Amino acid sequence: MNVIICGAGQVGLGIAERLAGEANDVSIIDNNADLVARANTRLEVRAIQGNGAHPDVLAAAGARDADMIIAVTLYDEVNMVACQVANTLFDIPTRIARIRAQTYLSKDWSDLFAAPGMAIDYVISPEIEVGKAVLRRLELPGAFETFSFADGNMTAMGISCGPDCPVVDTTLTGLADLFPDLAAVVVAIIRNGELMVARSGDRLKEGDDIYVVAPTESVPRVLKIFGHDETQARRVIIAGGGNIGLYVARALEKREPTMRAKVIEAKRSRAEAIAEDLARTVVLHGSSLSEQLLREADVKAAETLVAITNDDQVNILTSVLAKQLGCVRAICLANSPGYATIMRSFGIDAQVNPREITTSRILQFVRRGRIRGVHAVHNGRGELLEGEALETSSVIGRPIKALDIPSGIRVAGVWRDGEPVKVRGETELRAKDRVIMFARADLVRDVEKLFRVSPDYF
Repeated sequence: MNVIICGAGQVGLGIAERLAGEANDVSIIDNNADLVARANTRLEVRAIQGNGAHPDVLAAAGARDADMIIAVTLYDEVNMVACQVANTLFDIPTRIARIRAQTYLSKDWSDLFAAPGMAIDYVISPEIEVGKAVLRRLELPGAFETFSFADGNMTAMGISCGPDCPVVDTTLTGLADLFPDLAAVVVAIIRNGELMVARSGDRLKEGDDIYVVAPTESVPRVLKIFGHDETQARRVIIAGGGNIGLYVARALEKREPTMRAKVIEAKRSRAEAIAEDLARTVVLHGSSLSEQLLREADVKAAETLVAITNDDQVNILTSVLAKQLGCVRAICLANSPGYATIMRSFGIDAQVNPREITTSRILQFVRRGRIRGVHAVHNGRGELLEGEALETSSVIGRPIKALDIPSGIRVAGVWRDGEPVKVRGETELRAKDRVIMFARADLVRDVEKLFRVSPDYF
């Protein structure tokens, strides 16, 4: 597949790295010479300096033969025009644009991207995607990461095996024997910083981070099995009143009428604006690094603090300070992947990585075959994917153990006719099954092939 990526920032470079590693032909466009040089040095791609919305630059990047354009520059208008030029002049079939300004996404202008003249197939809003991820963390406080599959009916969770985990030293086979009625599967283990695909003989150890896939209705029970019986927060402090903070606060007011939320915002004008926008949320003006202000926000009585300012270091320090002052849990936004390894040592309960979230969302539209959901884990070293089995898929009517699936892939769960199916080697997949799988990054293509359909289907 020939792909053009406009924007060589964190998201653009991350997508390029993933796609180039899967033997796609990738070109990157960026105005910044340093970013272009970095892309040419680090990746096996063609990086070009220039404006991605200009026809001559797109032509130089190979637009005439491109299958897809992904516009993720810092400027919404450049992304939109790049997609328009890609459609009008080069007839590029698939066009994806990152849109950050919330005014474009307002319900008042909801028909904008559906209009025939707007040549964007998929719109990605990082702020909304990150906001949704924060809300999922608040709903499941015992998990450090959560993803939804099968229209919300299946959930994948990242769970830490701490000293209070009752199933430490249990093999995965033993775990299945202990809970035979539970359709939950451990698919991956992170131990000492290394990601491993889980196997039935693996024994859980204290300090492991694991990924588990289960029916959504079983999630509370699964968390309790692994020693996480935390209740959903009723008192929340949001550090940062930007687009993400405002999105989360609005959603909490609509979804959780009994929840008491407070927002801390450093800029007075912004604090005043969001205070007028929100109905029940208390807005405080000042720095979230101020111990006095955190005490004024009654951080000691808060069950969760969510640090989502634009500064990674402020978020980390705010989270640490809040925990020291008595806050039960802290959720921290950090763009830099380098911070992921130190979060747990600081006592931070969960991390939100905008780059990984946005990349996962875009990959959902890039993946071939009937791939309906994609979530990257552990800095892209693995992926959780949802595939839909259609009538002419090669997986239909054969036991899972006969599918010749590589050892770096694990079938995690099946959703069929409104019910979860407990996965066993003898399980045969049927048409319209929604299959959740975990794969090492280098084996994602194998998953795509499993869910490819014959041309006869169309």
